[in-house]
Amino acid sequence: MTKVAAVDWLSQAFLSDPYSHYKALRESDPVHWDETRGSWLLTRYDQVAAALRDDDNLSAEQGPAFSMLVTDPPDHTRLRSLVSKAFTARTVQQLGGRIHQIVDELLDAVAPRGEMEVIADLAYPLPITVIAELIGVEPERRDFFRRASQKIAVALGPITDPSVAMSAFEGRTELLQYFDELIAKRRADPREDLISALLAAEERGDFLSHQELLGMLLLLLVGGHETTVNLIANGLLALLRNRDQLELLGTEDGIEKRAVEELLRYDSPVQYSGRIVRNDFEMGGETIRAGDGVRIIVGSANRDPAIFAEPDTLDLQRDPCPHLAFGSGIHFCLGAQLARLEGQIAISAAVRRFPALRLASADLRWRPAPVLRGLEALPVTL
Repeated sequence: MTKVAAVDWLSQAFLSDPYSHYKALRESDPVHWDETRGSWLLTRYDQVAAALRDDDNLSAEQGPAFSMLVTDPPDHTRLRSLVSKAFTARTVQQLGGRIHQIVDELLDAVAPRGEMEVIADLAYPLPITVIAELIGVEPERRDFFRRASQKIAVALGPITDPSVAMSAFEGRTELLQYFDELIAKRRADPREDLISALLAAEERGDFLSHQELLGMLLLLLVGGHETTVNLIANGLLALLRNRDQLELLGTEDGIEKRAVEELLRYDSPVQYSGRIVRNDFEMGGETIRAGDGVRIIVGSANRDPAIFAEPDTLDLQRDPCPHLAFGSGIHFCLGAQLARLEGQIAISAAVRRFPALRLASADLRWRPAPVLRGLEALPVTL
């Protein structure tokens, strides 16, 4: 097979359209060694799906950590079981009324202006409010959380600027210091929130170290809103660029669930997942060695024509739509049901409330974090 040349993952050319590069890799070099990053890139659906479930040969652990995202069993199983009750389908559905209320308030606020910056006015405040209320964060600290979590999110991709790494360290430190204070408050005065529930589990004998609790809260905060911000903003951008599909969502009842699944496939908020190889194994004619890094590129798998007919076409009526946007296997996104519900309510409400919605600028810039695919801003007219 023909080897595909390396690209600059932080360039606006790549960030604005990673899918043409993924296509070249799928067709000519599906198991690709990226010299610049020192890792394998897996791009075909069957290989990506297999790798996401291959816990024998691939490890999520990448250095000392206390988060489920980068932990293998048995610790992963223990940590996930402690928090999973907060994200069951039944529990999430009970949040629907509150999510509708928040969305209505946000759209009411922008209606008189005749314009909206989707991220600042809708896509960010909705999930940060929901996850902050679940965790038990005070409303006045939510802007602080946005700034701190964005510092961390930028550093999840390739880092070439030392100041980015320093900024991420500062953001993480600020959040952990705040969580330390909040945990102490909840120990003294429990509330009806997730921190209090986790502390109660600890008192019942379910082992959860202080560092693990901090790591879990950090993951829930960053993962619980950063990905949903991008789902809502990327989804609305895709609809604005495909007017027929926007009009379909605006007029056809009951299509919200299927629409969000297609939007997740079409422009996945999380583009890849990282692993470290435990044991040598073969894939796609290549020998992948123990200790190598692997990037499992779900954004490419979700555009694979072997699975999805006309994969570069947005089709809200696509059925089935077996995308991998939330991963697969033991690391399947714990908050998937919540993200789906927030996306369904926010995107459909915006389109139906403002049927004349239009892009206010063609000059859009993508945040320099290729693992989390998101815009800097999305200005629209109503």
